[in-house]
Amino acid sequence: MRRTALVTAVAAGVAGALVLTACGGSAGSGKDSGQVTFWDTSGSNEHPVFEKLAKDCATKGGYTVTVQQVSFDQALANYKTAAQGGQGPDVLRSEVAWVAQLAKNGLIQDLSATDLAKDTADFLDSPLGSTKYEGKTYAVPQVTDTLGLLYNKKLLADAGVQPPRTWDEAKAAAAKLGGPKTLFINNDAYYALPFIYAAGGDLLDVANKKIVVNSADNVRALGEAKGLLDAKAAQTALDQANSYNNMKAAFASGQVAMIMDGPWAVVDLLKGDAFKDKANLGVAELPGEQAGKGSGPVGGHDYAIRQGTKAKDSSVKFVQCMSSTESQVTVAKELGLLPTRKSAYDNAEVKAQATVAAFAPVIKQAHSRPWVPAGSQLFDQLKIGYADVLAGKKDAKAALDEVAKTYKDQVVTDYAVN
Repeated sequence: MRRTALVTAVAAGVAGALVLTACGGSAGSGKDSGQVTFWDTSGSNEHPVFEKLAKDCATKGGYTVTVQQVSFDQALANYKTAAQGGQGPDVLRSEVAWVAQLAKNGLIQDLSATDLAKDTADFLDSPLGSTKYEGKTYAVPQVTDTLGLLYNKKLLADAGVQPPRTWDEAKAAAAKLGGPKTLFINNDAYYALPFIYAAGGDLLDVANKKIVVNSADNVRALGEAKGLLDAKAAQTALDQANSYNNMKAAFASGQVAMIMDGPWAVVDLLKGDAFKDKANLGVAELPGEQAGKGSGPVGGHDYAIRQGTKAKDSSVKFVQCMSSTESQVTVAKELGLLPTRKSAYDNAEVKAQATVAAFAPVIKQAHSRPWVPAGSQLFDQLKIGYADVLAGKKDAKAALDEVAKTYKDQVVTDYAVN
C-alpha cells in the first residue's frame, strides 16, 4: 500500500459514499442475520487472498459473507457517511489511524465484552495499541507494517559498503555509491517519521496533551534529512504528488541504491529490472543518529465491526477467523505481509517467506503513532512543512512552528503547544 498523507481518505469520495450507503449491512438489533458484508480496503495484489479467506471463514462459520473491495483513499469518508445513516458494511478493514476516530464518533462496536477483547495475549503490543480508545477495545489487528531500509545488494556490494546504521554512515557511503544515487528520500509526511523517531521526537505527547511536533529534537531531525540532500548523499522529488512513485521507479530500475519503504512495496519492486533476481533486494533496520536507534512508524490495518449491525455475532465469528493464526499464516505466505500474532512468526513457512523474515527484526523497532481521534489528520500540514524543508524553502524551525500552530488551531485544539 502506498503510504501518503493518510488524511486524504477523509475528504475523498463523497459522491461514492452516497452510492455505497445502500451497499451491505443495515441498522438495528435483535436476532443475528447471519449475513456479513465485509469492506476490504486492500489493493489489487492483496484482495483475492482476503476474499478467499473471507469466503472460507464463512463456510466454516455457518454464515454468509459478501466481500466488497473499496478504494482505500475513499474508504473512510464512505464508511462514515454510510454508518452515520445506519448503513454500510458489517466489518471494515480499517487503517490503524482510523479506529480512535470511528470509536469516538460511535461508528464502530465496543468489543470489550466479546471474546475478541479477551484473546489478545498473542498479539504484538504495537499493533494492539491501535485497537484501543479510552481503555476499551474497538478493533482487532489484521496486519502490521513499518518502514525499513530497502537496498540493492549488488550496488552496495560492488561499492564495498554495508547498509548504513547511521545517517553519517549514509553520507560516508555516498562517495562510493554515486552521491545522490545513494538514497531517495520521499518528501511525504509519513516518511519524515523515521528521522523524527530516530532523534527521539514525536508529533504529540498524548499523555500530557501537548503538541511537540516543533520540538528541538524534531528540528534537528528534519535538519538531518535536509543535510543528506545538502551533502549530495540523497535526492528527493520536486513534485510531491509523484514523489512516492518516482522513488519506487528509481529504486526498481537501479538508479538509486536505497530507499525507505514498507513490505507492501515489495511485490511491485520485484517487477523492476534491478530485482529480476529477487535475492538482490535487501532489507535492513533504518539508520538513526546512533546505530540501533532507527525506528519507523507502526502502520497496518485492523478489523472493526460497525455499530448497529444486524450481524454482530456472525461478525465477531468472522473477525475471529480472519485474524486467527491460521489466516495470518496464509496472508504472510501468499502476500508477504507482516502478521500481528506472535504465533504466526513461529510457523516454518512464514519464517521461510523472504519479506516477512527480512522485516521481522525491523518491526520490533517500530514506533507507535499517536492513537488519537485526530491521528489521521496529523499529516496534512506536516506534509507541506517537510517538503518545504527538503526543498530549501523554509528552515526546519519555521516549518515546524507552522505545523504546531495548525495542530493547535485545527487538529488537537485542546492540546497545549510545547
